[in-house]
Amino acid sequence: MRVLDSHLHVWDPELLTYTWLDGPYDRRFAEAELERDPLVAERVECVFVQAETISDDFLGEVRWVESLAERRGVVGIVAGAQLHRGIDTATHLEELGTHPLVVGVRHNLQGDQDGLAMSSAFVTGAREVATRGWSFDVCVRADQLPDIARLAGAIPELRMVLDHLGKPEVGTADAPLAPTVEWVRDIEELAKHPEVFCKLSGLPAEAGGRWSREQLTPFLDAVADAFGVERLLWGSDWPVSAIGPAEDDDPHAPDDGSATYQATARQRWLDAVVAWADERGHDVDALLWGNARRAYRLDDQRPADTVRRGFLGRLFGK
Repeated sequence: MRVLDSHLHVWDPELLTYTWLDGPYDRRFAEAELERDPLVAERVECVFVQAETISDDFLGEVRWVESLAERRGVVGIVAGAQLHRGIDTATHLEELGTHPLVVGVRHNLQGDQDGLAMSSAFVTGAREVATRGWSFDVCVRADQLPDIARLAGAIPELRMVLDHLGKPEVGTADAPLAPTVEWVRDIEELAKHPEVFCKLSGLPAEAGGRWSREQLTPFLDAVADAFGVERLLWGSDWPVSAIGPAEDDDPHAPDDGSATYQATARQRWLDAVVAWADERGHDVDALLWGNARRAYRLDDQRPADTVRRGFLGRLFGK
């Protein structure tokens, strides 16, 4: 079984600045920690997704991940970007275009004000992403999904990858929640746009690390019905989705029962998605490999000098 993990993070607070890390997240999760991850597959590659450094470190994060890429199987980078900053956005995308591993960007919208994704400045920046042939990773709350559907309608050529199924409320294994009518409606509306893909990722984190396959199956079924299997791709969301109650055999479990790193979480999520796909008769190789390569155009990456045609080039005739 070959695996392309479409949503992997690494971070190191000693190298880069993050304002959101706290509790069990506030430590290094990088090359050494990933090397100890027990994911079992014949071949494992990954797409790194920006880990929400401060914006001044977006380019530094790309350079750092590039230094790890060959050893850790990183075949693409989804870089951090702020798409609503006009000429600053243009300059940043131009610089990203000099890094051949960059296959997309993510402006993390989940903490932004409603409506930003449809502002004229944001739409202009998103159009530039589309012009470069890059993807736009969409990290939003469930109630922001209608804005993303409108953005897809405004820029139909923009290939978007929805992270974490749009972050629906899923409850926990002991207190599961069913998909809401509103979330299903908004997912179906977004899926009408053929350039939008959906990652099977992040649900363990939405459950606080207390999840079961039975609990999450209705959400997987809903996105399969909406997008079709050909637009779904598996992602681990490591290590964000590897934090929760200590596993039974963890010799380092906190005495107070607080959340901690779950060493087998990435493998368990992979196993859950594979078991679901097998039961439904879905194409496992497409979910774990082929669809991600298509979504991020990994088979037709171009050298850096052929993609440096951003705002600046058009504005100044270069």
